[in-house]
Amino acid sequence: MADEALTAVLGLQFLTRLTIPIDTRYSTGRMARAMGYLPLAGLVIGAAIALVYWLAALILPPLVAAFLALASGVRLTGSLHEDGLADVADGLGGGTTRERALEIMRDSRIGSYGVITLVIVVGLKAASIGALGPAAVATIVAAHGISRLSVLAMMVRLPYARKEGAAAFAGTGPGPTRVAIAVLTGAATFLGLAILVSPLAALATALAAAAVYFWLERMLKRRIDGYTGDALGGLQQLTETAILLAVLACL
Repeated sequence: MADEALTAVLGLQFLTRLTIPIDTRYSTGRMARAMGYLPLAGLVIGAAIALVYWLAALILPPLVAAFLALASGVRLTGSLHEDGLADVADGLGGGTTRERALEIMRDSRIGSYGVITLVIVVGLKAASIGALGPAAVATIVAAHGISRLSVLAMMVRLPYARKEGAAAFAGTGPGPTRVAIAVLTGAATFLGLAILVSPLAALATALAAAAVYFWLERMLKRRIDGYTGDALGGLQQLTETAILLAVLACL
């Protein structure tokens, strides 16, 4: 049990800039197993962001509170997923071949596709959160948990597109036990959303997350024959946005 707790903490450390004074005994194998706890780590991240939104909304307009909440998320995660979104948008938008797309994704500079995509996604997220009203807190938490479940699904279903890279360790997979833990975490998140918001919102969330996942999976298969760390970040951001919009459409 203690060993599993350390593995879960490692998953949280991977997604954030948190400095947790615990020796997690890092190894590539343990890191791969930690991916099974991504949805749980997402719920923790979502709860922190939702708390910032709730506190800010007590004294500020909802849209302003939403932007502050998103800013806290960027600070907490070190813009890990936003950077991935921008890179994958540049790579898929500007790369005409597999090799060129991968080369662009690795470039630290951001291009026009990346900038435009970031502006649209951040704007949609802020506008959605600001308009969700009482459902905002539960939806923020759920969106972060479920979007990380999508990330794990891509790691399991697609091969890694590079010979090496920041996400190469995930090629071994977290194993069936931890995949089951992730699925149960996701199921509990959907149930919580159904109870706290509405069953229709939970259903719309599932459909929106699936639509984004299969659309991006198909594109990545066709363009680069696999996933990269940037693609995982982009998937998380797009799924989070889709979930916020889906719940908003149900209110």
